[in-house]
Amino acid sequence: MTRYFIILCMAFAIVSCKKDTKQAETTTEEPKVDTELKELFALMQGSFNSEVQAKVDSSYYNISLHMYPIWEGKGNFLYVEQALNSMQDRPYRQRVYEVTRLNDSMFSSAVYSLPTDSLWIGKWKTPGAFDSISKSDLAIRKGCEVVLKRMDKDYFAGKTGDNTCESTLRGASYARSEVEVMGDKIISWDRGFDAEGNHVWGAEKGGYIFNKLD
Repeated sequence: MTRYFIILCMAFAIVSCKKDTKQAETTTEEPKVDTELKELFALMQGSFNSEVQAKVDSSYYNISLHMYPIWEGKGNFLYVEQALNSMQDRPYRQRVYEVTRLNDSMFSSAVYSLPTDSLWIGKWKTPGAFDSISKSDLAIRKGCEVVLKRMDKDYFAGKTGDNTCESTLRGASYARSEVEVMGDKIISWDRGFDAEGNHVWGAEKGGYIFNKLD
């Protein structure tokens, strides 16, 4: 009788174990996709220019802006290149942005400098070229990250810290950026200020309106 009872208990334990395993398998969920982060990253991609704004207001230049994803599968990274539209072979700004979520409602676009800028001119056309380097080869621009909030569908807005992004361009001590990202455009207002808070470079009236071309 004792032997029969032991065998019965063992059989029950095996069946119970199999049931628990099956339940665990059926309740395992796939990693949740961050749809809002994905939305922001997609909105930031493409080629843009400020041609329309420059035609209406001569105080603004026609500037090209190219932002294309690199390092697929390794995070949300964009190679960014800005130049006068008529001089795209001589960009004045080349960066890598890393787009991440900070908390339930806020996102960050961190800014990195590239080694030897001249090697990457026009490489937004062939983003696979960046596979020859990695994030560890970049230099982060501390305090220059743009913190963005989702305001509505296809609409994010944010800015840098007021005086956290160091800049020495044209006598500046720091730079400040205000950004709006939308489905058909990006508005970016970059300005430099000296140690006394005087505006020394950048648009005076408001941000550049970059209309998406593709």
